[in-house]
Amino acid sequence: MKHIVYTVIILSVIVLIDVTSNVDGAEIEGVHFEDTYETEGIQMKIQGMGLLRYLGFIKAYVGALYLEEGSSVDDVLSDKPKRLEVEYFHSLKGEDFGITTNKVISENTDPLTLEKIRPQIDYHNSLYEDVHPGDRYSLTYIPGRGTELALNGKTKGVIKGADFASALFSMWLGQFPMNKAFKVQLLGLK
Repeated sequence: MKHIVYTVIILSVIVLIDVTSNVDGAEIEGVHFEDTYETEGIQMKIQGMGLLRYLGFIKAYVGALYLEEGSSVDDVLSDKPKRLEVEYFHSLKGEDFGITTNKVISENTDPLTLEKIRPQIDYHNSLYEDVHPGDRYSLTYIPGRGTELALNGKTKGVIKGADFASALFSMWLGQFPMNKAFKVQLLGLK
């Protein structure tokens, strides 16, 4: 009888190990991100994940950057597919996103381009909604299609233009990002 009990325990452990080893994705601060994302026949893999802290100690949100396989982080702002997912730990007002977007894009974009893409920026900012803990925004750029803003998997809008996408993603990945440590983590350089 003991032999049967031990066999059942060992088999249960083997099954448990097998189930947990097949779980896809990555986790940071208790938040799960899938290993890959696919849209329109384009498959992107997770490049890196990061935690953005406000004032150095408040956990604001976590994010994951996805790039098409073979893409280099050196040209992350070029006209190539990319996706950024951000999950929030605190509630934020929708209008606050627009204020930050305007400020950080203007720090990373030359004045002529900024003037040219102003209508796209304004439209994008009008799409933001209030978020609560656990909500997730995503930005997905597909060349020729544009940048999709989605909240909790629901599309809010798609904005055309590679120059707009570059400016928008520069908020996290540009020369003057919102947070340099977060940028390094997203690029997988930490």
